[in-house]
Amino acid sequence: MTALSQEEAFARIRLLRSPNIGPVSYRQLLRRFGTARAALDALPDLAGRGGAGYRIAPEERVAREVAAVRAAGARYLFADGADYPALLAELDSAPPILTCRGDPALVARPCVAVVGARNASAAAVKLARQFAADLAEAGFVVVSGLARGIDGAAHRAALAGPHGGGGTIGVIASGIDIAYPPEHLDLQEQVAGEGLLLAEQPPGTEPLARHFPSRNRIIAGLAAGTLVVEAAPKSGSLITARLAAEAGREVMAVPGSPLESRSQGCNQLIREGATLVQSAEDVIELLSGFDGAPRSRLREAPSGYAALPDDLADDPADLAALLTTAPVAVDELIRQSGESPAAVQLALLELELAGRLVRHAAGRVSLIG
Repeated sequence: MTALSQEEAFARIRLLRSPNIGPVSYRQLLRRFGTARAALDALPDLAGRGGAGYRIAPEERVAREVAAVRAAGARYLFADGADYPALLAELDSAPPILTCRGDPALVARPCVAVVGARNASAAAVKLARQFAADLAEAGFVVVSGLARGIDGAAHRAALAGPHGGGGTIGVIASGIDIAYPPEHLDLQEQVAGEGLLLAEQPPGTEPLARHFPSRNRIIAGLAAGTLVVEAAPKSGSLITARLAAEAGREVMAVPGSPLESRSQGCNQLIREGATLVQSAEDVIELLSGFDGAPRSRLREAPSGYAALPDDLADDPADLAALLTTAPVAVDELIRQSGESPAAVQLALLELELAGRLVRHAAGRVSLIG
């Protein structure tokens, strides 16, 4: 990629901050119009064809954001930039723009995600520390979410390793300038100073419940494999593991007692095909030769739909009779409509910009009720 001009970089940030723009629609707009400036000019017409008016994010608001990023000592990473995480960029849902503090060169090293319960048992916290320390000593960068419990233990152990600190990446659900939980302020600053801190949300954004699954997909996407140390059923850690499986990465879990509720999530993952591991050596063996074909049998089927088809349509498909509030796979819409992928893509883009469509995991979409 050639270096972005300041004008185009600003326009890309403004495009992403405009209403109803997500990772898929952002990339489709850039591909269709070539530049963010041209895409911004086209937004009102596209949304109007989808049945609604449209107001682009104000320049003043984006200028304040850029100033806040600089004030926080952070900078932007664009998805097609040389310093953007290569494994993360493979995801259709990869954030088009991240903000970061620290050393982005860490993402070029082998990465493993270590996640688990916030209310972790003492034994699990000790185990997470041991895994993270051994993995950092073996040259792996430990990725986690700076939460209480397992996350915090993994970050601290990786920072204390023989590499002089810095063997860790923290991904937060807030803006780059917000520490959460508050008691991890010092840890978050240490990660930013000695490792790498990443955020998808704009500066000043408080961590809301809907932001955490988004953060989890980044954790899973950065790493060749995700290790779950301890987790209850339906926990965020299991979401991260399933996102890793969907991305074709290794999924590993530490077994626990069936009598302990905080072990049930890991035991469930193992039963469904995640690889049972008991030491860092097991993780290293799995990931050292990782070539994109995971040996764990846990699978979350990805969409068969190509988010960016080779051609671009001039006219949208007619999907009125096919879309409801129930999520449906995009490739199913293509089959049933008989239209080209590009025509279906354009129709969905117009509906999304109009605020009438929501995108779900695994390439599914639905109308907003």
